[in-house]
Amino acid sequence: MIDLPHPPRLRLGVNIDHVATIRNARGGDHPDPVRAAEIVAQVGGDGITAHLREDRRHIRDADLERIQKATDLPLNLEMAATEEMLAIALTHEPHAACIVPEKREERTTEGGLDAAGLHNQLAPIVWKLADNGIRVSLFIEASERQLEAAQLLRVPVVEFHTGEYAHAGLDNDEDREARELERIATMSKMARQMGIEPHAGHGLTYENVKPVAAIPELAELNIGHYLVGEAVFVGLETAVRRMRDLMDEARS
Repeated sequence: MIDLPHPPRLRLGVNIDHVATIRNARGGDHPDPVRAAEIVAQVGGDGITAHLREDRRHIRDADLERIQKATDLPLNLEMAATEEMLAIALTHEPHAACIVPEKREERTTEGGLDAAGLHNQLAPIVWKLADNGIRVSLFIEASERQLEAAQLLRVPVVEFHTGEYAHAGLDNDEDREARELERIATMSKMARQMGIEPHAGHGLTYENVKPVAAIPELAELNIGHYLVGEAVFVGLETAVRRMRDLMDEARS
């Protein structure tokens, strides 16, 4: 019997936005998202994700430089496709910039970016980031149309929105959950065939992460809100370690 090779290790990027959300609810400096970044680095996280929103509801401008100085982990800056955010990205030069849709009235990012419909708006921003050595990704739905748009924009990475998969599980709709998982898997394969590295994230938990983590083409998961919520009860170190273990089990 021939042992088939395991898929490569799946990276875990931890989104620390909601540590800052708790801080901002009261004002002041506690809890500090920089401390969260340091803990993630200590327990084997592979990257830090932070979304600097237009309304600065969680991460603040000054947090970015502090996070970059505090750890050697690559910073993935989630940002809207605006001139303001482009200027901030070019100033801080994060390892990666993930362009996401953003509406002031939403509580969190709802759905993926319409890369196909926004090509002319996205193109100059994407290419300016790339010209300055920033690895650009697009947060999109797992669809052929959006993947083709990402290829046209020449981005090296896409992050598939897993929110519909997560919602189907919460609704106990097993058929829809299975369809969403298959869609993510199929589009991950297609992305690889196009030369694009696929990532995934949104709504992932201990209960639903393993089927997504088992998709061999995926290179990275970005998880934040759930881990910060679990950290309230067990601490961030324990929460991240548990997620890391589940992801590794899915690839074993």
